[in-house]
Parts: sequence; structure tokens; C-alpha cells
Amino acid sequence: MELFSNFPLWAALAAIGFAQFVKVPIQFIATRRIDWSLLTSTGGMPSSHSAAVTALATAVALEVGLASPIFSVAAVFAIIVMFDATGVRRHAGEQATVLNKLVGDFNRFVEETKKWPQMNEQEKAKDLKELLGHKPIEVFFGGLTGILLTLALHYFTEIW
Repeated sequence: MELFSNFPLWAALAAIGFAQFVKVPIQFIATRRIDWSLLTSTGGMPSSHSAAVTALATAVALEVGLASPIFSVAAVFAIIVMFDATGVRRHAGEQATVLNKLVGDFNRFVEETKKWPQMNEQEKAKDLKELLGHKPIEVFFGGLTGILLTLALHYFTEIW
């Protein structure tokens, strides 16, 4: 039953859950529309990946200290994940945006060609997932979420 007392693991999982959940009210404030699909989607504010890895590193630091080799591994892992979220994954999302536009333009061209003499433009596009990566501000707030949530969890588990 050591798994149930693994504070770094539970802090990281709690950070993922919290970050995914809080995306719904943040999106509602921004757009005045509730989108429950954000609970399971990638991208958006805050980054649940960043929240998870910073929660993990913070919890490891609290458990074994900043001088521990395990903390070093967790911290470097967090840096790599957050760098990837703003780099490779974000660029993949930007590429998806361009591809969606190309698909729309191509479909419109095909329709216009078929019905050239008598028809107006029609758009038929199947959208790729454009919200893959994160803006740097989303990663920052995801990381901050993970750290603050872990410190709060640690405080409340210590007083029990």
C-alpha cells in the first residue's frame, strides 16, 4: 500500500486533474460558453503537463530535499516537458492551423471546379487538432499551478 502514501505521485495527479478542470471556467470567462470537452483535451490555460511536472518536482523537493539526485531528475524532466510544450507541440498546432486552411481552400477549389458555371463557394473541411501545444504564458501558469497546489496539499497532509 506504499502507492497510496506516495505524495509526489498524488500531487502530480491532483495537479493534472485540477488544471484540466479549471480550463472550463477559464474558457467560460473568456468566451461565455461552457465547453466540457476541455476536461480531456490538450492545450489551453493552464497547461496540465506543466502543472503535473512542477507538482512532481515540488513534491520531490519537499520529501527528499533540493540536494537530492531524485529532485534533479524531476526538475530536468519538468524543464524538458515545459520546453516541449512551448516548442515542438506548439509548432505542431500552428502547422495544423495552416493545414486546415489548405484543406478548406482545396475543398473550395474542387467544389468551384465541379460546379464552375452555376455554383457559389462551399466550404467542407475536417479540422485537424490545432490546440496541441501551449503558449509560454499557459506553461508558466501551469507550472505555477503545480507548485502552489503541491504546497497546499503538503501543508494539509502535514496537519492531519
